[in-house]
Amino acid sequence: MAADTIQIETTSRIGLVISTIRQRIAARSLVAGSKLPSVRSLAGSLQVSVSTVVEAYSRLAAEGAIISRPGSGFYVAHQVAPMTLSAVGPKLDRAIDPLWVSRQSLEANDATPKPGCGWLPPCWLPERSMRKALRTVSRGSTEPLSNYSSPLGLPQLRQLIGRRLGEHGVDASPDQIMLTESGTQAIDLLCRYLLEPGDTVLVDDPCYFNFQALLRAHRVKMVGVPYTPNGPSVEAFETILADTRPRLYITNSAVHNPTGATLSPVVAHRVLKLADHHGLVIIEDDIYADFEHTPAPRLAGFDGLNRVVQIGSFSKILSASARCGFIAAKPEWIEGLIELKIATTFGGARLSEELVHAVLSDGSFRRHTEVLRIRLDQARRDTAARLRDLGVEPWIEPKAGMFLWCRLPDRVNSADLARAALEQNVVLAPGNVFSVSQTAGAYMRFNAAQMQDESAFEVLRAML
Repeated sequence: MAADTIQIETTSRIGLVISTIRQRIAARSLVAGSKLPSVRSLAGSLQVSVSTVVEAYSRLAAEGAIISRPGSGFYVAHQVAPMTLSAVGPKLDRAIDPLWVSRQSLEANDATPKPGCGWLPPCWLPERSMRKALRTVSRGSTEPLSNYSSPLGLPQLRQLIGRRLGEHGVDASPDQIMLTESGTQAIDLLCRYLLEPGDTVLVDDPCYFNFQALLRAHRVKMVGVPYTPNGPSVEAFETILADTRPRLYITNSAVHNPTGATLSPVVAHRVLKLADHHGLVIIEDDIYADFEHTPAPRLAGFDGLNRVVQIGSFSKILSASARCGFIAAKPEWIEGLIELKIATTFGGARLSEELVHAVLSDGSFRRHTEVLRIRLDQARRDTAARLRDLGVEPWIEPKAGMFLWCRLPDRVNSADLARAALEQNVVLAPGNVFSVSQTAGAYMRFNAAQMQDESAFEVLRAML
């Protein structure tokens, strides 16, 4: 072997050791003051020589990341870099990173077509109702303008949410409902309450990409269960439960993100039976409930909020600026969740709670949702037809919602397409951002409501 080849291999092995230690420090599996693995043990686990680890440790010590204590070993220095989610997760191409689509969608201006985002265009939301609610709240008591909300949240809104849940077959009293500042915060609080770092969590494959980003922040293991047009594959679900013993399962039942699929009653019953047998807790994200014409089966309804917790929010149907969500759970869990809410946010968003209650109590809200459902139906049909003309085939024809999960033409990679589209100021959502197993490279999620801009189709047509 040539001398330069040996040098390259030695350098790459040292780099492997250095990157391994840096990643553990960034992910907080090695915190400040922690003792590093011994030279021999790390050499054995990474299958490198002892001298390679010694050199790597020396370089890390030289840059101040670790310190040496003679006769004791190496320790993490007290001045360490903050945790980054990119360091915690696997090394992915930015175009298939779950945070990539979120950042591009949030940072893009209103003129940028965003077929990859997960929300409605502002002109599809009830602007007049929101302005009316703002006037109503501003003319009332000063409490909403200046005070914290109660730990459970605005009683009137919790009563209204309880009635809305009842329309979907979920029986929840106001005392079983705790308001949060968003659906994401609801899941975050439940993860804090139910999980420990290293636990295994089951998600659909594909699933909403921010589930992955949030779970990564909690430093848990994710396992994906293949999703079908009727819900998770029951056979795979049963096998995974037996093999991995997950603590938690997070899913959408009504309008599944990203596929638009609907859970069938048969699959729902079998999933709940398996969850009960294996001691599995389920978080049911019902954020798209208002998009349905006819309510689909709810796991929380069949289960009676025993081992299923339901969460939701109003950002997709009312306004992303009025941050308000909720958790519906069995009574004995609510007390612990209240304490976590106080510890992490202290009080709720009283102003947002009052605004949401004012809009939902107005008779115009039902008319808004009825018109919106019809408008979404038309948008899905039109978008699906135009995509088919480009050789892009929808996986199913969803019954409700804004999403179309589509297979791209042969030999077209969705990550490559998303990268190229971004250069043309169009934000797309490539399939692998939704897939734990990274097996959805040939798929793309399209938001039909955001496909009304002709420029999005022009870019796709030019690239496909």
